[in-house]
Amino acid sequence: MTDVVCCFCMELLQGKWLKAKLLLAASALAVLSSCASIGPPMPPSLELPHPASDLRAVRKGDKVTLTWTIPARTTYRQSVRYLGETHICRSVDAPLVTCGMPVGEVTPPANFENGSAGGKKLAATFTDTLPPVLLQPSSTSSATYAVEVFNRDARSAGLSNQVQVSLAEVFAPPEDFRARVTAQGVALDWTGTRLSQPLPNFIRRGYRVYRRPEGSRQTLLVGERDAGSEKQFSLTDQSFEWEKTYYYRCDSFTVVTKAGKPEVALEGDDTPEVKVFAHDIFPPAVPSGVQAVFSGAGQRPFIDLVWAPVSDSDLDGYNIYRREENGAAVKINSEPVKMPAFRDLQIAAGKTYSYSVSAVDFRGNESAPSAEASESAP
Repeated sequence: MTDVVCCFCMELLQGKWLKAKLLLAASALAVLSSCASIGPPMPPSLELPHPASDLRAVRKGDKVTLTWTIPARTTYRQSVRYLGETHICRSVDAPLVTCGMPVGEVTPPANFENGSAGGKKLAATFTDTLPPVLLQPSSTSSATYAVEVFNRDARSAGLSNQVQVSLAEVFAPPEDFRARVTAQGVALDWTGTRLSQPLPNFIRRGYRVYRRPEGSRQTLLVGERDAGSEKQFSLTDQSFEWEKTYYYRCDSFTVVTKAGKPEVALEGDDTPEVKVFAHDIFPPAVPSGVQAVFSGAGQRPFIDLVWAPVSDSDLDGYNIYRREENGAAVKINSEPVKMPAFRDLQIAAGKTYSYSVSAVDFRGNESAPSAEASESAP
């Protein structure tokens, strides 16, 4: 009897042990399944800022201004916490593989941490001065730029995108740029650089003049003059409005047209702005060809006047002056006459009248009177 009980107890214990083993195996399988969804362990982040990808370059004179957006993410798509210096890299006639000896450095902005945390894009800028040895009058060479952004431990993820600027030489700005108001417009003149020898057909050089209204930053190209064997340059601006203030400046330009590549236009440094108040104190041209003709047979007598029209763009009309014998000339119209003709009905028989005509503009500037034309009323 005791043997039977003991056998039963052993079987019971073995059943529980088997159940426990099955539960343990199921738990292990569940743990392994959940671990497989995480993937292999990741290496620790090196906090490397992502290379800048929007580098831009603008050249004016011997200055190249670079701008780019400061990386706000690391190569692991995390927020950049520890930004170091940015190196400015330059190469001549060759793409950049490594930065080599940088031509400049930019430190992180003071507001970088707050700006990046707030999701705002922060811009950086650097101005490189090109050495004179790199600039040649007929050069088709170019300088290639890139920037390399480092973390606080002086490590980087590589160079940014690369941009190129032409190394063709541009003139220095003229030192005697002048502007003055004349009856024909604003006269602009300056002394430039005379070319010692003809330029190759892929290079064009000269000067451009710009104008901006007072209170505005918007500029308008007034005109340009190509360089050549002369040193004295001039042009007249007629596209302005009278009674307004303007600022004029002049700079040089070089255009490089290289086969198979887009045209490259470079501007030199600007002259100081010249202020001009376009005050119109200039009368229109004096009318000419005045003729007087009497008519009166069978009708009320009158004297008709005709003359050559004045072509000034701001002409408002004409004033008519009549003078009797030994008398002073008197204006006989109340408003400017719009057409180059006038009929005088206020005449008396037996008198001789002398007429002259002046031109007047919209601002009331009046020309000198024309030569007189005389006619008698029978």
